[in-house]
Amino acid sequence: MIGLGEIFKYEFVQRALLAGVLIAAISSVLGVFLVLRRLSLIGDGLAHITFGSVAVVLLIGFSPLYVTVAALPLVMLSSLAILQLTRYKRIHGDAAIGIISSVGIAVGIILASFSGGYNVDLLSYLFGNILTVNQTELLLSFIVFIVVVGTVIFFYNDLFAVTFDEELAKSMGIKTKRINIILLLLTAVAAVLAMKVTGIMLVSALLIIPPLTALQLSFSFKTTIIISAAISIFSVINGIIFSFLLNLPAGGTIVIFNVAFFLVIFGAKKILRFQR
Repeated sequence: MIGLGEIFKYEFVQRALLAGVLIAAISSVLGVFLVLRRLSLIGDGLAHITFGSVAVVLLIGFSPLYVTVAALPLVMLSSLAILQLTRYKRIHGDAAIGIISSVGIAVGIILASFSGGYNVDLLSYLFGNILTVNQTELLLSFIVFIVVVGTVIFFYNDLFAVTFDEELAKSMGIKTKRINIILLLLTAVAAVLAMKVTGIMLVSALLIIPPLTALQLSFSFKTTIIISAAISIFSVINGIIFSFLLNLPAGGTIVIFNVAFFLVIFGAKKILRFQR
């Protein structure tokens, strides 16, 4: 059996850990804004769209090395379509997400049938395999990480205002449309990157569970963002290590760690309230 210290010698494990940490931070930070704005389902919706986008680029004949990059424009355009639909008074955010995600999954299923069913490449994106992260995806993860952190810092006050009261933010002169576009585009990129960590089926877990866990602790907004990122990173690192040592699916193991954190903190909070 491979020892804990030995696994870090493998280059593919090093890439997986580094990419996992970057993607975990990206997803958890954006997830705080999504959860508080009740847009949690957008992660699941964009995951379905990602499935359709991956099916498109694989059918076209893109190399598996560049599928993630090739799928990005389609998912980003879909996120803008969701935003456009939500502007109609009779279509709420969850309904808009449902419409676009349904189209995405339908397109994916149809295109998969054209290619003779669910091939190995498509299945790997459905269920994720962080250990197969390549240099291109690692570089993309690093670039997106810098962009997300820089954007959150630069637009922090605007994001904060829009998150808690969009109408008030608009009356204050904040360009809420621009902020919404930025948030959804970054979330689309995060969803595409996260499919390699947990798989398309579990992308929403990285966007939802760490922020929900951090919010149970009732800290300030900035502290909540930091704690959300810390929980997500810790879960990804442990998930990758344990999946490698125990020969378990990395995506599922990472999500189980995230859920375990949530249950422990949520349970501890309930016990403390009961004791009072």
